[in-house]
Amino acid sequence: MRYLDFDALEHMNARAFQQRHPYPWANPAGLLTDEGFAALRGSLPGAERFEQVFGKPRRYGQQPHDRLALEYSPELELSPHWQAFMQELTGSHYRQFMARMLGVRAFDLRFHWHYTPAGCLVSPHCDAREKLGSHIFYFNTEEDWQPEWGGQTLILDDGGRFDNKSAPAFEDFDNATESHAMGNCSLLFSRRGNSWHGVRELRCPPEYYRKVFIVVINERRPLKKLSRTFKRLFRPAA
Repeated sequence: MRYLDFDALEHMNARAFQQRHPYPWANPAGLLTDEGFAALRGSLPGAERFEQVFGKPRRYGQQPHDRLALEYSPELELSPHWQAFMQELTGSHYRQFMARMLGVRAFDLRFHWHYTPAGCLVSPHCDAREKLGSHIFYFNTEEDWQPEWGGQTLILDDGGRFDNKSAPAFEDFDNATESHAMGNCSLLFSRRGNSWHGVRELRCPPEYYRKVFIVVINERRPLKKLSRTFKRLFRPAA
């Protein structure tokens, strides 16, 4: 089975993406095959495996991004479908796609799942400088989610007014464009100084989650990575 639709990736227009206002973004449907999407959705990791991230302080006075989070590592136990999908994401087709869309050659990929319950939000923010972009795969469908519950990522336009080291509210922005966040859709965006985005407070019933899988595209910093590895290897035993 194939999970990524390589033809759909190939047909993504990099120039149109780069010229999008207020910063590069695209919200395509069908970058996963229908069969692949169904298989991945049906074998998502269980919420009991996730770390609870609630009340974690953020810089610049921004509200916490409360959620359940699971970070990918090669040692993580996953279904055969997710294992195969990870091989595709780390393979040449997807890396070539990302290099073409973002206009970069050297980068590292990181992966995680976020499940978000009722009452939580992602306050407006710009990503950290080491991020080149993010690719969010949405995994809610009409079987477990209603559009009026929220969950759409908002592309926020500040008209160049806000310092990215600040904490504006959703209503402070000139314009907010909602992504389509149901079914086999994804959102790719490139980090810029004004790449404000967020998710309004979820209004789903208890025990329901907004479910996304995120590919983070990071700038390759070999010296910083070596430093982190060194610190981890020589950290004193507890």
